[in-house]
Amino acid sequence: MVDIHAITGLVLAGGRGTRMGGVDKGLQDFHGQPLALHALNRLRPQVGPLMLNANRHLADYTAFGVPIWPDADAEFAGPLAGMLAGLTHCTTPYLATVPCDAPLFPLDLVERLAAVKADIVVATAPDATGVQRLQPVFCLLRTGLQGSLAQFLATGGRKVGQWMTQHQCVRVAFGEAAAFANANTLDELADIQHQIGF
Repeated sequence: MVDIHAITGLVLAGGRGTRMGGVDKGLQDFHGQPLALHALNRLRPQVGPLMLNANRHLADYTAFGVPIWPDADAEFAGPLAGMLAGLTHCTTPYLATVPCDAPLFPLDLVERLAAVKADIVVATAPDATGVQRLQPVFCLLRTGLQGSLAQFLATGGRKVGQWMTQHQCVRVAFGEAAAFANANTLDELADIQHQIGF
């Protein structure tokens, strides 16, 4: 088991929000607060330091009280670019990542990932048919993977799962499918709030 103080938590909020009409997803309201702030508060008890990856509206995100790190370039290269930003600025041995748009992620997510020793530990959760599916942005990374990830992105790589296969990667199965439900659209965000009575 890794001491939580050896783990930095990173909330990924650097996407374009294309399926939400181009709005900044992390700033959308969830139960009276921005999605990204909700994710930070949910992750806070599970880790040591906290940081956030964002590429727009940086002044708004700065008000959340944690370091804000944009992608290294303006290409919006996806979650791997956000992970690289986190690894680049991480001062602990491990980095735990979660997306801003899955507000119900498990309260013991990091604890369960940190119970396994590997370069990368990643969550899986059941789909509608009960098959465990990779949840690649819910993961625990050794900070020393920064160079590998930078090289993967520099050669055009974009798929999280493809990069992970290059390393010792262990999957941890979670049974709560709803905990990993993400809101790609405003309607999906409303549905998640409705499901939990908000």
